[in-house]
Amino acid sequence: MNRKVELSEENYDLLDEVIHQLCEQGRLLEEQNAMQHGSTSVYEHSVNVAYKSLLLAENYRLPVDKQSLVRGALLHDYFLYDWHEKDGGHRLHGFRHPAFALYNASKDFSLNRKERNIIARHMFPLTVLPPRCLEASALWINTVRFPRLWGMAEYNGSDRAR
Repeated sequence: MNRKVELSEENYDLLDEVIHQLCEQGRLLEEQNAMQHGSTSVYEHSVNVAYKSLLLAENYRLPVDKQSLVRGALLHDYFLYDWHEKDGGHRLHGFRHPAFALYNASKDFSLNRKERNIIARHMFPLTVLPPRCLEASALWINTVRFPRLWGMAEYNGSDRAR
């Protein structure tokens, strides 16, 4: 079965709409100031993860709440600091950042149960508890389990993931 590599127009419009909402209502653009992997900012990483998570749901016809999937994906790394800087608060970043992201996202936005689950559990098994909803599992597949499945540029050394 051939898999699409581009989102449908409907899903692309949803992604674009949610990005604009979160930028206007919160501090999503602050993620541009911190690097995630290689030369990819946390913001670019979050957008890439949202795109690829929607694409996964689209390709496999997963019965997900797309709005929650996109919001959770965009906010999954909403920790709002540069974890590469030498700072005692950044120790054990891989284990702790989901809690920081959830705290910041909860302050800036009203989150539903699925969005909270996506943010809090995207680093399983480092977070010990696994994802509890399909949306969180789809994001986990893209970020932790199989990031190279999609050829995500930040893991391949290229600057663009789509």
